[in-house]
Amino acid sequence: MPALNGPWLRLGAFTAGLVAVFAAAYGAGSLAGPGTPPPVPSHGDMTAHDAGTEHGAAAHDGAEYLPAGLQVAEAGYRLIPLTDSLSDGAEFRFRIDGPDGRPVTAYTTAHGKELHLIVVRRDLSGFQHLHPSRDAAGVWSAPVHTSGPGQYRAFADFVPAGRAEGLTLGVDVDAPGDYRPVTLPAAGRTAQVDGGYTVTLEGDLVSGAASALGLRIARNGVPVTDLEPYLGAYGHLVALRAGDLAYLHVHPETGPAGPLVRFTASVPSAGRYRLYLDFQHGGTVHTAEFTVEAR
Repeated sequence: MPALNGPWLRLGAFTAGLVAVFAAAYGAGSLAGPGTPPPVPSHGDMTAHDAGTEHGAAAHDGAEYLPAGLQVAEAGYRLIPLTDSLSDGAEFRFRIDGPDGRPVTAYTTAHGKELHLIVVRRDLSGFQHLHPSRDAAGVWSAPVHTSGPGQYRAFADFVPAGRAEGLTLGVDVDAPGDYRPVTLPAAGRTAQVDGGYTVTLEGDLVSGAASALGLRIARNGVPVTDLEPYLGAYGHLVALRAGDLAYLHVHPETGPAGPLVRFTASVPSAGRYRLYLDFQHGGTVHTAEFTVEAR
């Protein structure tokens, strides 16, 4: 997870820029479809890959910024799916073509991996954070589990070698069958996770401002104070906006190994978001999910 990458943004001085970016792009639902999105003014340079950062606006080289994950191509790079449809447990294969039209085979490692693959169904169910393998020809592959038929969004989060900023590209892939969408769960502050874990969300998302969030983790009622680093951090938080699945990936602030993992995130608009927290304990990665209404 620069698990769960567009660029990994350093928070603080850049927060206002990120908020303006998402706000400007909000309502451009055509970004997720075949239309051409309107240009958004640039808000300054971005720094990459550090804890306490968020990754949610994709940079057009020197020109404009757009929400991450809504485009299949960005800055000359293109996500090319090589698998026509998904079936449960089968491999999803894809490659990234560069500005020269050739498959990219050189990447900068970020948070322990060259590329992070996020897969989620369009109704925001079936979230997976995967780390595919790459062959010498630049083809990536990873087994994907489907939660049922429907359209899935695959996000490739990566940093090409020699490029300062990362990219997040997205593409829709179908899982054939009788699609029965799942209603998005109501907003809530507590998530039950397999293994006896309870994760409690503290703080609120407020559009137009940096929002301090805390995720408090307990197991069988006992606070967890020995979280294990997962991809170089005690937690990874992905936020997807309901409707267009605009992508934001945040890493925690430096702190103790639990029970509270702190994040700072900025969202573009009021409305519903789905949050996915990955954390590792006892040698196993767990995911807690929340629906949040941003004010």
